[in-house]
Amino acid sequence: MPSKLISLTDATFAEQVLQSSGPVLVDFWAEWCTPCKQLLPIVDDIAEEYAGEARICKINADENKDTAQQFQVRGLPTMILFMDGKEKARLVGLVSKTRIAQVIDECLEA
Repeated sequence: MPSKLISLTDATFAEQVLQSSGPVLVDFWAEWCTPCKQLLPIVDDIAEEYAGEARICKINADENKDTAQQFQVRGLPTMILFMDGKEKARLVGLVSKTRIAQVIDECLEA
C-alpha cells in the first residue's frame, strides 16, 4: 500500500503547503540525521491516521535549502504545522506520536 506521506521540494512547497486549505504538517529532515530517521515511521503512521483530515509532508532540508531557510529551520528534525498557509505550530527534535497528534488535533478543533 503506498504511503500517504507526500514528498516536497522547493518547487512544490508553495502549491502543496502555502496554497493548501486546512492543516498541513511538514517534516524537515536530512539523510545524516539519526533522530529524523527514527521519526520517519511515526510520521508515516500519522499520515495514515490523518488521511483526509490533514496533509502530512516531508522535505529534505539539505536538498531544499531555500525552503528550510525561508522558515528558519535551524535544527533537525523540525515539524511545522501550517493551517491555511500560515504557521500554527512548530516541533523541534524527536517528539512522540502522541505530541504530534495533539498538535494536529488542536488545529483541527480550532
